[in-house]
Amino acid sequence: MRRSLRWLARIVGALVALLLTLFVVLYLTQRHPLPEAAEGDAAEALARRMNAAVNADAWARTGAVRWRTRDGARHLWDRARNLERYDQFGLRVLIDLGTRRGVAWRDGAALQGDALRTALDRAWARWANDSFWLNPVPKVFDGGVRRALARDDQGRDALRVTYTVGGVTPGDRYLWILDENGRPRAWRMWVKVLPIPGLEASWEGWITLPTGAQVSTVHRIAGLRITLDDIAAAETLAALEGPADPFQALFGAR
Repeated sequence: MRRSLRWLARIVGALVALLLTLFVVLYLTQRHPLPEAAEGDAAEALARRMNAAVNADAWARTGAVRWRTRDGARHLWDRARNLERYDQFGLRVLIDLGTRRGVAWRDGAALQGDALRTALDRAWARWANDSFWLNPVPKVFDGGVRRALARDDQGRDALRVTYTVGGVTPGDRYLWILDENGRPRAWRMWVKVLPIPGLEASWEGWITLPTGAQVSTVHRIAGLRITLDDIAAAETLAALEGPADPFQALFGAR
């Protein structure tokens, strides 16, 4: 028995050492310093160019969008009414994103009390994160966002963005690295939830939605490939989902 425990301890120790080594390697190879940047007209012009490259005006006309994340979360976002339907692992949540009130079910059974509050908080946090990865480009002109002109590794113009308010972790900073047409090809992230400063994620697999807005569906981060799937959008919820309102059960809870 003691010999088995010693072998188990050695295996666990070896795994911990391997994980620590991998983290150190990733930290040393993937980190980037936050570049110097200057606010002003040049930064504003670059931000407008980036928005034009992904047709942000068409995104403003996109009243409803549906998509699925790699871990199986499914979202239906009624952008016109600021409502969200979140589905994952038997949990369904309908939530008013402004008030954070709503209704939820687990395997068809309605949730109440603390269980409901936990479900609503989870749905809001997932929407905040997943919708940001769906299309963050137009958000560079949101209130509380600071835009500054920087340079990428090749000395080309890049846009440094700081979110001073909103979202799950306000204060996060990003560097948008653009292609020759002004469309994002990558960004670097200095965010509270990541232990590696300046970690880079690619922006690729661009598609054009029926409304004309462009979104990226593939991100590569430190060798990992993250995708957004089953993306569909329309100018109205009815055009996307049909005449029946999928949020009808929410109205009595708002």
